[in-house]
Amino acid sequence: MSAPSSHSPRRVAVLGSTGSIGTSTLDVIERLEGRLTPVALSAGRNVTLLAEQVRRWQPAIAALADPGLAEEFRALVGTEWSGELLLGEDAAERICRDADVDIVLNGCVGAAGLRPSWATIQRKLPLALANKESLVIAGELLTREAMARSAPILPVDSEHNGLFQLLEGSDGEEVSRLILTASGGPFRERDVATFDAIRPEEALRHPTWSMGARITVDSATLLNKGFEVLEARWLFGIPPARIDVWIHPESIVHGFVEWRDGSTTAQLSLPDMRVPIQNALCYPERLESGLPRCDLTQQGALRFFAPEPERFPCLGLAYRALEEGGTAPAVLNAGDEVLVEAFLAGEIRFPQIAECLAEVLDARPDEPVDGLDSLLAADAWARREARSVLGRCR
Repeated sequence: MSAPSSHSPRRVAVLGSTGSIGTSTLDVIERLEGRLTPVALSAGRNVTLLAEQVRRWQPAIAALADPGLAEEFRALVGTEWSGELLLGEDAAERICRDADVDIVLNGCVGAAGLRPSWATIQRKLPLALANKESLVIAGELLTREAMARSAPILPVDSEHNGLFQLLEGSDGEEVSRLILTASGGPFRERDVATFDAIRPEEALRHPTWSMGARITVDSATLLNKGFEVLEARWLFGIPPARIDVWIHPESIVHGFVEWRDGSTTAQLSLPDMRVPIQNALCYPERLESGLPRCDLTQQGALRFFAPEPERFPCLGLAYRALEEGGTAPAVLNAGDEVLVEAFLAGEIRFPQIAECLAEVLDARPDEPVDGLDSLLAADAWARREARSVLGRCR
């Protein structure tokens, strides 16, 4: 994969351009002054922000998952843009299949990001991956296909991007252990006996990162970190028994690699998603970002703790899904999405997210995985089963 040239900007498709990853990506592109250019932008329903982005960046293609918003979008952009508008749930996937791009930044939310990831790999394009569901649901399939087609997967999550930097050029056999860090969320010190009283607005107060609602709740349960263990297993080919999680409230160290000779290396940066986004989009080159530096003389103490199983039972469910394999990770992800929505709507208590999710996993049929369709079928089953479990929990 070639580095971005000052004469010929790397053409980027930004999927999920109106979300937190997408807007951070466009900020990175702006800061790099012509080294990157967004030639395709896709969004779900945020038509107002998408229209603003399209007027600013003039991409060749814009995409909306909701066709019902097409007229509103056209009215907002008016005559200021003359590109192609794609509509429908498969619009982002069509960008990946057909658009004239050099790299795809997949910042889609949820299982909707899986098919765009697959289409990108099929074209042998570099995939800057922020859509964790792609690897949680279909990590084994995706990474196997990427290897067969020599299609780079460049992780955008801060933890995986940090490990990617640390592991570059190394043999996996040299690695004794990978360690992912987690802030611990807003309840890392709260009395577990009071968890029944946790309100949705409390779970949405993440102490470090500004993210969407579901991922913020998943950070409070630590299931998000469990999903990242699944991602790391497939991205780096390291068995789950050699992937650990540490609580690190300051969110400065994003990952450790413990080597078999007894040494340990770490990747550090301030908690700013623009750092890993730029690293992925510009790989293998490192460019001046203009972002704040990590000055440890000003930072103070860096703390690390092992997660308590009774405080974070969802982390154990993620390891269980990884051990069971097959459709279990897809079921875990889809069931969690339904249950987090129910918690945010006030339909279940915070501890019931883990309790109900365990029930969904227990009921999972043991069916083989023979491609994306079987995994997406498991996703649909898990959503139905989670709603059934909810009916018994209320």
